[in-house]
Amino acid sequence: MHDQRITADRLAAFSDAVMAVIITIMALELKAPEDSSFDSLAPLWPTIIGYGVSYFFVAIIWVNHHHLLRFVQDATPRLIWVNFVHLFAVSLLPFATAWLARSHLAPAPVAVYAAIFVFVEVAYLGFEREVFAQSDPTRMPEKARRLARCRSIAALAIFVAAALISPFVPLIGFGLICCALILYVRPQAPSK
Repeated sequence: MHDQRITADRLAAFSDAVMAVIITIMALELKAPEDSSFDSLAPLWPTIIGYGVSYFFVAIIWVNHHHLLRFVQDATPRLIWVNFVHLFAVSLLPFATAWLARSHLAPAPVAVYAAIFVFVEVAYLGFEREVFAQSDPTRMPEKARRLARCRSIAALAIFVAAALISPFVPLIGFGLICCALILYVRPQAPSK
């Protein structure tokens, strides 16, 4: 048997499928109200907010994941396993989103939600590091790598702060999570 390499495109396609399933599971948690009036939508605000933030988060992960995989030709076994850990962390999001919504942003669910964001960010840091180790330095200069690492560490610090604050002031913890996500809206770190 000859050595068959897994390309970054195959890794991206598998990750796409997992992300699609995660979004589908979150969407299945959206339940229509029994009543047909607009007033019946008001109690659903935590569900709508939780779903919106989580959907945005998965979209950000997908965009940044694809941005990084552009710098890798072949996926090494190490990159594949780091990617699996990252996807596992993201797969916990539908559970936390549903709990957060059902509890109306209560302290414990928001803290767990933030802790999952910490786990996802730690896994992303590993994924990012592995991509940088395998990528061609001429395609991504050291300055861009350094800025990307700084952004990831800043996001991790914000997620940790959100996890620590959420048991006491869940709305501030949730707000911090939203602020950290803004760091990743643009996949490449600013180079100037």
